[in-house]
Amino acid sequence: MSTTVDYCFTPVSPWAYLGHARFVQILKDTGAAVNVRPVDYGAIFPVSGGLPLPKRAPQRQAYRLVELQRFSTHLGLPLNLKPAFFPVSGDAASKLIVAADLACGAMAALDLAGRMGRAVWAEERNLADPDVLQALLAEVGLPAALMADSARPEVAAACAGYTEQAIEAGVFGAPSYVIDGEIFWGQDRLDFVERRLRAG
Repeated sequence: MSTTVDYCFTPVSPWAYLGHARFVQILKDTGAAVNVRPVDYGAIFPVSGGLPLPKRAPQRQAYRLVELQRFSTHLGLPLNLKPAFFPVSGDAASKLIVAADLACGAMAALDLAGRMGRAVWAEERNLADPDVLQALLAEVGLPAALMADSARPEVAAACAGYTEQAIEAGVFGAPSYVIDGEIFWGQDRLDFVERRLRAG
């Protein structure tokens, strides 16, 4: 039986964007399974002591930009440090990812999540715009009907449940990769994720 990773993230996170392709490749290389779990960090931060970006100290905000540039350069991934549509609500995008997961499976949901990250951080597109979300579905070859599916009550309930599960697991930042209760926080911990998965 393969090891399973609970992938807790928000589609508007630059760190999730920077780590996404590497994470997907690790899953393929190790044969690990994944539970795709977009969560609401607006609900997690009050519990974990985290702060939304605009409320963080100026020196923390400045260093974040330095680190984003470092990783963008290191990984060879395009990234606008101050994109036109950030911060923006990721709720509708998260629900669409969940709808894709329920209807088409985890890898389809991961494809969509990765495309969303690139849309925000490399293409100046607004994930809160339904037209953008509809276009992204087409770009990854997923059914247009998933937009309607994402408004179903069971999808909202799943999103809320994933957030509660993340809180119970001790998740506090994005992205987080949880393996048998062990949290690996941040795309810069993917080497450790891979080692843990290869260890079984």
